[in-house]
Amino acid sequence: MTKFSFALHKTDGAARTGLISTPRGEIRTPAFMPVGTAATVKAMMPESVRATGADILLGNTYHLMLRPTAERIDRLGGLHKFMNWERPILTDSGGFQVMSLSDLRNLTEDGVTFRSHIDGSKHFLSPERSMEIQRLLGSDIVMCFDECPALPADRKRIEESMRLSMRWAQRSRDAFGDRPGHALFGIQQGGLEEDLRGESAEALKGIGFDGYAIGGLAVGEGQEAMFSVLDFAPGQLPVDKPRYLMGVGKPDDILGAVKRGVDMMDCVLPSRSGRTGQAWTRRGQINIKNVRHQDDPRPLDEDCTCPTCQNYSRAYLHHVYRAKEMISGMLLTWHNLHYFQELMQGMREAIMAGEFASFEAAFHAKRAEGDIPPL
Repeated sequence: MTKFSFALHKTDGAARTGLISTPRGEIRTPAFMPVGTAATVKAMMPESVRATGADILLGNTYHLMLRPTAERIDRLGGLHKFMNWERPILTDSGGFQVMSLSDLRNLTEDGVTFRSHIDGSKHFLSPERSMEIQRLLGSDIVMCFDECPALPADRKRIEESMRLSMRWAQRSRDAFGDRPGHALFGIQQGGLEEDLRGESAEALKGIGFDGYAIGGLAVGEGQEAMFSVLDFAPGQLPVDKPRYLMGVGKPDDILGAVKRGVDMMDCVLPSRSGRTGQAWTRRGQINIKNVRHQDDPRPLDEDCTCPTCQNYSRAYLHHVYRAKEMISGMLLTWHNLHYFQELMQGMREAIMAGEFASFEAAFHAKRAEGDIPPL
């Protein structure tokens, strides 16, 4: 049986490319993970997601524990079989959603009691329960249960939260046990404070994990603040383990994170944008709702090889969005996911060739040109 492992192939500055091996397949890094919140990447078939170049998906512990429940998924053969995705799956711990979505939550040392945002039913989530849910789901990469305070927050609040998360990290590790072929990632916290991030990293390394996430960013602090943390945070984590930046992001955020030593990212942006009429291209963002597209026979991006750009015009995409047709979200999401994966592939190749700086310069230059002129 293949064990979980990470091989670093090449670095270019702080940027890295490598390969994560799991029993369910390999993950090329840097990797972008499409988000399949409720056991589906919205508006996409699993085989279509794979066709965009995705090696791994993210599933959501909080949403799946509430509906259809982890126990039901387990009885039905696990999350991979349930959603028809036989490649690797990473599940988050549920901590962030408890903080951001649920009502009437009560946080103690033991865990969090909260009411479901769906029906108001009462639930309890702890490090032990989060590990149990993720085991029932059968995910390949399991995340520690942590607490993530929204930024900005005062230093005392961030410090207390980080130390609670580190105690929960130890409990997560203990509850995870020995599961060959499955990996457990620890999550670094500490807000924007370098010393607190350092303390968190040392605590996690002392416990020992298969990979390390940088948590508590992309929660409202802005790109400049995020990049200032990423200038030091990845370097506080082990060189020989994957580094995962949670919840990022826009294409320029992703490129900036990879430049600073991040290996894995996830974000709902490509699929959520696709459902709201937004496309991401080499030239930046396109709002297909705009009237300028209604007579335009050109594709979103003439250099893109995705099925949307190969077969459909801006005029058609504008029409089906305006008509509220289901195919609108499908075509735009497919394009967006394809573009994100193409960006990752481009960065992997640039790092291997030692040409990341020129790749980055070309990326920003193309975006600076803006969208093609209207007809």
